[in-house]
Amino acid sequence: MKNQPILLFVVNEAFFFVSHRLPIALEAQRQGYAVHIAAPADNVWAPEDYSITELAKLGLTFHEIPMSRRGTHPMQELQTFLAILQLYRRLRPDIVHHLTIKPNLYGGMAARLAGVPSVVYAITGLGQMFVATQGPLRLLRPLVLSLMRFAFGHRNARVIVQNRSDRHFLTSNRVANLENTVLIQGSGVDLTLFCPAPEPDGDSIVILPSRLIWEKGIQEFVDAARLLRAQGVPARFALVGNTHASNPRAVPEAILRGWVEDGVVEWWGRREDMPKVMAESQIVCLPSKYGEGVPKVLLEAAAAGRPVVATDTPGCREVVADGVEGILVPAGNSVALASELRRLIESPGMRKAMGMAARDRAERAFGVAEVVCRTLEIYHELGPDEGTN
Repeated sequence: MKNQPILLFVVNEAFFFVSHRLPIALEAQRQGYAVHIAAPADNVWAPEDYSITELAKLGLTFHEIPMSRRGTHPMQELQTFLAILQLYRRLRPDIVHHLTIKPNLYGGMAARLAGVPSVVYAITGLGQMFVATQGPLRLLRPLVLSLMRFAFGHRNARVIVQNRSDRHFLTSNRVANLENTVLIQGSGVDLTLFCPAPEPDGDSIVILPSRLIWEKGIQEFVDAARLLRAQGVPARFALVGNTHASNPRAVPEAILRGWVEDGVVEWWGRREDMPKVMAESQIVCLPSKYGEGVPKVLLEAAAAGRPVVATDTPGCREVVADGVEGILVPAGNSVALASELRRLIESPGMRKAMGMAARDRAERAFGVAEVVCRTLEIYHELGPDEGTN
């Protein structure tokens, strides 16, 4: 007989759990849950002190499952589903918290078949599957929606969405009922770690902190930087993030180095000291074309009191009201992006006002403590409820 209720997180990347959900796991542990994490044992654990060994030191139990974030091979996907189903039947968790599309899909189906009492589905953005306009992903969409309707059909469940657009998509496509959805805008930000700091001296520095995949608007950012340099605008433009050759959507390293050699942008690589990075910049830019939930980097920018230029898309709109905390531009439009970046570069007073507004909004709505509290409330509402699958 179990002494503690078991809470199991299932995620497609271990580092994503560490960077976005660790505070929730630690608070759940403090409140008496035995916390387990299931994810592929990949090689992207960073920073080093959050290795699997370190998670064990925190009292969190790790389970390796085979999962490819981008794979679509039927046998490989079946192996992932069966591994999750086997884990559920062996571990018998009281609550499973799924994160990202494959864990929600395969984990949701497995939870129903294994009789898991309570399920949380967390939608961290709809991703490429539901924003693609052509190609195999778009063709798979009707099948995926049908599978999602079954996977999300658990009777004792909640669906966490990060923006209203995703909530509308799920309810209008009969994946989730409105009464079972909960809006929590992002994973939260540590308001003590990210604090407003005076702008550094010298030319303005515009940063784009992100995974370096094309859908994040990398090309538009570079094109805008090229335009502004040609216009003689005194500013520096930096990409902050890494690239992976295994990801077909990643910007190839050779292209990144070519941009640097041409003097168009700087490439700072992956940084673990993001509060310092924010303090070293004047403007944060995210021209994403991706199916975002609420980008964590925009929450960090808001907490750091930095104005943002982002695209007018779901997720970004949750953090930035146009003309208040920053400026929104049409997706895929590098000319509009360059124009608005120039306006902010040349307007220190506007930057300061928007930065103050952003910090104020972060304090009111985006603190990690609030996200942790609301998520634990969901666990308590669901509770162990055998036979509700």
